[in-house]
Amino acid sequence: MPLILASASPRRLALLAQIGITPDAVVPTDIDETPLKGELPRPHAQRLARAKAQAAHRDGAFILAADSVIAVGRRILPKAETEAEARQCLALLSGRRHTAITAVVLHGPDGRRAERVVETAVAFARLTAPQVEAYLASGEWQGKAGGYAIQGAAAAHIRFLSGSHSGVVGLPLFETAQLLRGLGYHLP
Repeated sequence: MPLILASASPRRLALLAQIGITPDAVVPTDIDETPLKGELPRPHAQRLARAKAQAAHRDGAFILAADSVIAVGRRILPKAETEAEARQCLALLSGRRHTAITAVVLHGPDGRRAERVVETAVAFARLTAPQVEAYLASGEWQGKAGGYAIQGAAAAHIRFLSGSHSGVVGLPLFETAQLLRGLGYHLP
C-alpha cells in the first residue's frame, strides 16, 4: 500500500529517510493554521494534523500528517515569517523553558486512524544581543515554529531537552514508526 506524506516540510521527509522510509508521494496541504480563539497548543496541533491528513486523503493509501507547535505556557508562538516575529519569539524563549508539541496522524488504507501527540520540554540559554543578531542573520528561523530550528545553529543555545529531539524538528520518529507498524505498514 502506498504511503503519502501530507506535508511540504523537507525536514519531515528527511526524518522519514533516517528510518528508511521514502513516501510514495508528498502532498503539501494548504490549510489555515491560525489558532482558534482560546485554542490551547495541544488541541491546536491535533486539529491541524487531522486537517492535513484529511486534505491529503487518497483511497487505498496510508496518509501520514503532522503539525508542530512551540508553546510558552498556553501561548502558541507563530511560524516566524518576518525578522521582527523571529526576534519576538527569541526574546520570549531566551533563558526559559518551552514546550514543543508535535501531533502525528496516520490514516490507514482500511479507514482506521491512529494518533500520537509528543510533548518535549526545551530550554534556551539566555541569549545575548549579538547571539540573537547572528541567529537572525542566518535566516534559519524563516518559516519555523517559534522562530528557530533545533537541527541547525540554534542547537548551540539549547541547554536542556527532555523528550523527542526528532519531535522538535517536526516528526517524532519512534512514535511515527509505532503508528505505522500498528496500522500494518511494513517498515524496512
